[in-house]
Amino acid sequence: MNRRGFILCADDFALHPLVDEAVLRLAQAGRLSATSCMSTAPRWRAAAPLLLPLRPRLQVGLHFNLTEGHGGAHGARPLGRLLAAAYARRLSAARLRAAWRAQLDAFEDAMGAAPDFIDGHQHVHQLPGVRQALLAELQARYAGRAMPWVRSTVPAGALWRDPKAAVIALLGGWSCTRQLARAGVAMNRGFGGVYGFDASSAEAYGAHMQAWLGQVGGGSLLMCHPAAGEVPGDAIGRQRPVEFAYLMSDAFARDLERQGCCLLLK
Repeated sequence: MNRRGFILCADDFALHPLVDEAVLRLAQAGRLSATSCMSTAPRWRAAAPLLLPLRPRLQVGLHFNLTEGHGGAHGARPLGRLLAAAYARRLSAARLRAAWRAQLDAFEDAMGAAPDFIDGHQHVHQLPGVRQALLAELQARYAGRAMPWVRSTVPAGALWRDPKAAVIALLGGWSCTRQLARAGVAMNRGFGGVYGFDASSAEAYGAHMQAWLGQVGGGSLLMCHPAAGEVPGDAIGRQRPVEFAYLMSDAFARDLERQGCCLLLK
């Protein structure tokens, strides 16, 4: 009864069948709170119905994409180039609104409902220009009805001491969180799951998880990137099955118990 409840979210649903298999198996086992979906992925429309039996217990969100090659007419580009354009204020506000609209339309058309939440692939939702377009679309689209909550990347507890987590927060995390909070948009309270995608085994990934669990508070969010096998051609393709093996293991259940944590499930 006194455990700290947090959201465990698997990113990248619809990116690849092995990612989808992992998400479904983890959700069915009660090992996930949420998954965020790439509505730009070619397999999105075919994959989306697989999630319907898992709702509402599993929260399903939009994983906004501006960097994967399937970004479509709105122009995907490498993250480095996107960051440079965002901070030089060279991103078109009209094109960003169109990208938000198109990806939300694709999500709602396939799922028959609005997303429970919104986040960004490689955290692009928090970048300058992108976050302003997000807020404008949220306020226009969901006026007078329930609005999705949005992922904040402000680190939970002392996790800001991790250099990569601090960089993510500095590259729009704190600014986006402040802007959305002023507008009354709901968000998670603290963020974790950041590491170098370099865990050589399930046990090594579990060591990261134990550190994150020691810092999360009630309502925090941890991201993960599981797959049921190695995803060819994916930058983190070899790491995904390592995460999946740990999250399906008894060790994960023991770590939750040891740290006094539990997954938030609807």
